[in-house]
Amino acid sequence: MNPQSNPSRVEDQEIEIDLLDLFGYYLSKLPLLILAVVVGAVIAGTVTVTMLPNKYTATSRMYMVSASSDSVVNLSDLNLGTSISSDYVELMMSRPVLEDVIEKLNLDYTYAQLCGMVNLSVVNNTRIVKIAVTSTDPTEAMNISNQIARTARQRLPKVMEAPTPSIAEEAVLPTGKSSPSLTKNVVIGAMLALIALLAVLTLLYLMDDTIKTAEDVEKMFGVMPLSVIPEGDIAGLKKDSDSGRSSVRHRKKKS
Repeated sequence: MNPQSNPSRVEDQEIEIDLLDLFGYYLSKLPLLILAVVVGAVIAGTVTVTMLPNKYTATSRMYMVSASSDSVVNLSDLNLGTSISSDYVELMMSRPVLEDVIEKLNLDYTYAQLCGMVNLSVVNNTRIVKIAVTSTDPTEAMNISNQIARTARQRLPKVMEAPTPSIAEEAVLPTGKSSPSLTKNVVIGAMLALIALLAVLTLLYLMDDTIKTAEDVEKMFGVMPLSVIPEGDIAGLKKDSDSGRSSVRHRKKKS
């Protein structure tokens, strides 16, 4: 079959990816891949250490049940505490509560900025509300968390007409940073660099239309070549050929 008889074959041919061949191509670039991982890890680590500020998280906890009397907690109290825990979480993030915290602690934050620092959650569907505050200043994080608990305990029972909750645990001064994580960022940086390089290598692999094997010829033109010229040292063959001719001429002169 003449390959020129079907000129549209090459143009209409769909791109096929040989996964084993692609994997082999990746292996041939292994030193470059290792370098990309190292560079990505170093860049991410440097940025984490030199540019990202350390943040600290302080946590206080409130218990949403108060006894109907001074010493007895009945079933209705428990059910009420369960039902209002989520309501407390929403109302503790309200503007009156947080603006009161800003005023009492004389904070240089807007309501929106303080909202971004506070994370409230109900612990595993219990009647305990966790107040976590993250700041670049560990003392500030502790003070804000405790003040939110005090303000909520004072203001919200009046708004909700519910029993007054208890502060189960006050926040303490955090001794270690909560973020950024050097290990996590280094791993992410290394993985991103590796993925980016693999994407580039894959693109180069797909764009390479060089015919390398007899199978490539068959895929490209639909015919199997009759013979294949083996690879060899052309310069060496030429040198050997010149040496042979010189030897023949030398023998002819002697004869």
